Amino acid sequence: MPYLELMVNVKIPNEKEFALEFSKVGAETLGKPEAYITTSITYNETLTFAGTFEPAFALTVVSLDNLNPEANEKYSADLSEFLKGKLGIPNDRGYINFCDPGRGYLGYQGTTFATIFKK
Repeated sequence: MPYLELMVNVKIPNEKEFALEFSKVGAETLGKPEAYITTSITYNETLTFAGTFEPAFALTVVSLDNLNPEANEKYSADLSEFLKGKLGIPNDRGYINFCDPGRGYLGYQGTTFATIFKK
């Protein structure tokens, strides 16, 4: 169920193509089937980092059960390398927020994952 929400201040030439590639990278990076991945990409020309409008990003990764300090190190490296390679945004020009809300705090199919995993 990972959800990757990316905000950038760099225009993406083909946003749909980039979104599909980002979905694949997210699945590979997090070790989850792409069928479970949701991505959202927003261009925001007013996004600043360190007081400038130089290329920057803000990324939130929401996932159940596979986020922890050691794994997040690898995820951070892989995702920031992708952003650098595809959009030219250096890895010191944004933050990645990792969030595991817990199964009881994530809804799906009219219930929560806490209930789904009980079945």
